[in-house]
Amino acid sequence: MDREWNDSQPIYRQLRDRVVAMILDGALKEGDPLPSVRTVAAEYRVNPLTVLKGYQELVDEGLVETRRGRGMFINAGARGLLLQGERQKFLNEEWPRIQATIQRLGLKTDELLNGGNGGPSSSEKETPTVSGNPNPPKQER
Repeated sequence: MDREWNDSQPIYRQLRDRVVAMILDGALKEGDPLPSVRTVAAEYRVNPLTVLKGYQELVDEGLVETRRGRGMFINAGARGLLLQGERQKFLNEEWPRIQATIQRLGLKTDELLNGGNGGPSSSEKETPTVSGNPNPPKQER
Protein backbone atom coordinates (compact mmCIF):
# COMPACT_ATOMS: atom_id res chain seq x y z
CA MET A 1 0.00 0.00 0.00
CA ASP A 2 1.07 3.54 -0.69
CA ARG A 3 2.26 5.38 2.43
CA GLU A 4 1.22 8.85 1.31
CA TRP A 5 -2.13 10.39 2.26
CA ASN A 6 -3.90 13.19 0.45
CA ASP A 7 -6.21 15.84 1.80
CA SER A 8 -9.04 15.17 -0.64
CA GLN A 9 -10.77 12.61 1.58
CA PRO A 10 -10.49 11.17 5.11
CA ILE A 11 -7.69 8.70 5.83
CA TYR A 12 -10.10 5.88 6.78
CA ARG A 13 -11.70 6.23 3.34
CA GLN A 14 -8.28 6.15 1.65
CA LEU A 15 -7.44 2.98 3.61
CA ARG A 16 -10.70 1.41 2.48
CA ASP A 17 -9.98 2.37 -1.14
CA ARG A 18 -6.48 0.89 -0.94
CA VAL A 19 -7.81 -2.44 0.31
CA VAL A 20 -10.41 -2.39 -2.50
CA ALA A 21 -7.63 -1.77 -5.04
CA MET A 22 -5.63 -4.67 -3.60
CA ILE A 23 -8.64 -6.97 -3.94
CA LEU A 24 -9.29 -5.86 -7.52
CA ASP A 25 -5.60 -6.25 -8.42
CA GLY A 26 -5.51 -9.75 -6.93
CA ALA A 27 -3.03 -8.89 -4.16
CA LEU A 28 -5.71 -9.90 -1.65
CA LYS A 29 -7.80 -12.91 -2.60
CA GLU A 30 -11.03 -14.28 -1.23
CA GLY A 31 -10.39 -15.94 2.13
CA ASP A 32 -7.18 -13.98 2.76
CA PRO A 33 -6.83 -12.21 6.12
CA LEU A 34 -6.53 -8.45 6.27
CA PRO A 35 -3.47 -7.14 8.08
CA SER A 36 -4.30 -6.51 11.74
CA VAL A 37 -5.55 -3.09 12.77
CA ARG A 38 -2.52 -2.64 15.05
CA THR A 39 -0.06 -3.59 12.30
CA VAL A 40 -1.57 -1.15 9.80
CA ALA A 41 -1.82 1.61 12.40
CA ALA A 42 1.84 1.21 13.38
CA GLU A 43 3.11 0.86 9.81
CA TYR A 44 1.25 3.91 8.49
CA ARG A 45 1.40 5.90 11.72
CA VAL A 46 -2.33 6.42 12.00
CA ASN A 47 -4.73 5.97 14.87
CA PRO A 48 -5.99 2.36 15.23
CA LEU A 49 -9.55 3.72 15.34
CA THR A 50 -8.97 5.22 11.88
CA VAL A 51 -7.92 1.81 10.53
CA LEU A 52 -10.86 0.15 12.27
CA LYS A 53 -13.27 2.64 10.70
CA GLY A 54 -11.88 1.91 7.23
CA TYR A 55 -12.14 -1.83 7.83
CA GLN A 56 -15.67 -1.42 9.21
CA GLU A 57 -16.74 0.17 5.92
CA LEU A 58 -15.54 -2.97 4.16
CA VAL A 59 -17.57 -5.09 6.58
CA ASP A 60 -20.65 -2.90 6.04
CA GLU A 61 -20.28 -3.35 2.27
CA GLY A 62 -20.17 -7.15 2.66
CA LEU A 63 -16.60 -7.41 1.34
CA VAL A 64 -14.97 -8.49 4.60
CA GLU A 65 -16.10 -10.60 7.54
CA THR A 66 -14.93 -10.53 11.11
CA ARG A 67 -14.04 -13.86 12.68
CA ARG A 68 -14.04 -13.46 16.44
CA GLY A 69 -10.56 -13.90 17.84
CA ARG A 70 -9.02 -14.51 14.41
CA GLY A 71 -9.30 -11.21 12.54
CA MET A 72 -10.91 -9.99 9.34
CA PHE A 73 -11.03 -11.96 6.10
CA ILE A 74 -12.00 -11.23 2.51
CA ASN A 75 -15.45 -12.69 1.77
CA ALA A 76 -16.11 -15.10 -1.07
CA GLY A 77 -17.46 -13.14 -4.03
CA ALA A 78 -15.93 -9.86 -2.85
CA ARG A 79 -13.96 -9.29 -6.07
CA GLY A 80 -17.02 -9.88 -8.26
CA LEU A 81 -19.09 -7.53 -6.12
CA LEU A 82 -16.36 -4.88 -6.33
CA LEU A 83 -15.98 -5.28 -10.09
CA GLN A 84 -19.68 -4.77 -10.59
CA GLY A 85 -19.74 -1.68 -8.37
CA GLU A 86 -16.52 -0.17 -9.75
CA ARG A 87 -17.64 -0.71 -13.35
CA GLN A 88 -20.94 1.03 -12.66
CA LYS A 89 -19.14 3.87 -10.86
CA PHE A 90 -16.77 4.27 -13.83
CA LEU A 91 -19.62 4.32 -16.35
CA ASN A 92 -21.65 6.82 -14.32
CA GLU A 93 -18.92 9.16 -13.07
CA GLU A 94 -15.74 8.93 -15.13
CA TRP A 95 -16.85 7.83 -18.61
CA PRO A 96 -19.01 10.91 -19.34
CA ARG A 97 -15.96 13.17 -18.71
CA ILE A 98 -13.71 10.95 -20.81
CA GLN A 99 -16.25 10.79 -23.61
CA ALA A 100 -16.62 14.59 -23.60
CA THR A 101 -12.83 14.97 -23.83
CA ILE A 102 -12.66 12.50 -26.73
CA GLN A 103 -15.32 14.45 -28.61
CA ARG A 104 -13.73 17.82 -27.79
CA LEU A 105 -10.36 16.64 -29.12
CA GLY A 106 -11.88 14.95 -32.16
CA LEU A 107 -10.10 11.67 -31.47
CA LYS A 108 -10.84 8.73 -33.74
CA THR A 109 -11.39 5.13 -32.65
CA ASP A 110 -8.13 3.88 -34.20
CA GLU A 111 -6.18 6.60 -32.38
CA LEU A 112 -7.71 5.55 -29.07
CA LEU A 113 -7.10 1.85 -29.68
CA ASN A 114 -3.48 2.48 -30.70
CA GLY A 115 -2.91 4.72 -27.71
CA GLY A 116 -1.98 7.65 -29.95
CA ASN A 117 1.21 5.85 -30.99
CA GLY A 118 0.12 5.20 -34.54
CA GLY A 119 0.64 8.79 -35.66
CA PRO A 120 -2.15 10.46 -37.57
CA SER A 121 -5.07 8.26 -38.52
CA SER A 122 -5.30 7.00 -42.06
CA SER A 123 -7.87 9.68 -42.89
CA GLU A 124 -5.48 12.41 -41.75
CA LYS A 125 -2.32 11.16 -43.49
CA GLU A 126 -0.99 13.57 -46.03
CA THR A 127 0.75 12.67 -49.23
CA PRO A 128 4.35 13.84 -49.05
CA THR A 129 5.60 16.38 -51.54
CA VAL A 130 9.09 17.27 -52.61
CA SER A 131 8.97 20.72 -51.06
CA GLY A 132 7.33 19.44 -47.89
CA ASN A 133 4.47 21.88 -48.51
CA PRO A 134 1.20 19.95 -48.76
CA ASN A 135 -0.19 22.64 -51.09
CA PRO A 136 2.59 23.57 -53.50
CA PRO A 137 2.00 26.63 -55.70
CA LYS A 138 0.62 25.90 -59.14
CA GLN A 139 3.10 26.36 -61.96
CA GLU A 140 2.18 28.59 -64.84
CA ARG A 141 2.68 27.44 -68.45
